[in-house]
Amino acid sequence: MAEYAVISCSLRASSRSRLLAEQLVRDLRELNGDAAFADLREYNLPLCDGGAAYKAPGVRPLLELISGARVIFLAVPVYNYYANAAAKNLIELTGDAWEDKIAGFLCAAGGDSSYMSIMNIANSLMLDFRCVILPRFVYATGGDFTGERISSEDILSRIRQLAATATMLRQISEEKIHE
Repeated sequence: MAEYAVISCSLRASSRSRLLAEQLVRDLRELNGDAAFADLREYNLPLCDGGAAYKAPGVRPLLELISGARVIFLAVPVYNYYANAAAKNLIELTGDAWEDKIAGFLCAAGGDSSYMSIMNIANSLMLDFRCVILPRFVYATGGDFTGERISSEDILSRIRQLAATATMLRQISEEKIHE
């Protein structure tokens, strides 16, 4: 299992948050050689119903990915001042697998006004599952992309910084565990 997992939560074919996720995977692999990528479009996830949905076939591989990773990143589109429903549904379906993980975020939004939109999910992961939330996250808007590529050097730099911060924190946490 990979130490780092990057999950693209967009269900849209031409997703800007997926572009952020793919860049993060490249940067993590450059730093560590270790990063798994999952695209929620490839999983048939039911809506969480608090019962039978947990046993749906599409849930198991994501549960295993999250359980096996030490650091998990969610790349999410922002809709109506909140991370998309697919990201929240993923967390609900995989619940306890998030226990004591390091979590980070990459957000793609239409404008600057939704900057704090990821805080509801970050707070939930922190309080419900005792995740350590990376204080640095990436927030990109439409102007940071040209066609199907990230065109903002600032955003590319922020993604590299996110990868470096996650790597550093993961190494520190590993050293503390073995003390």
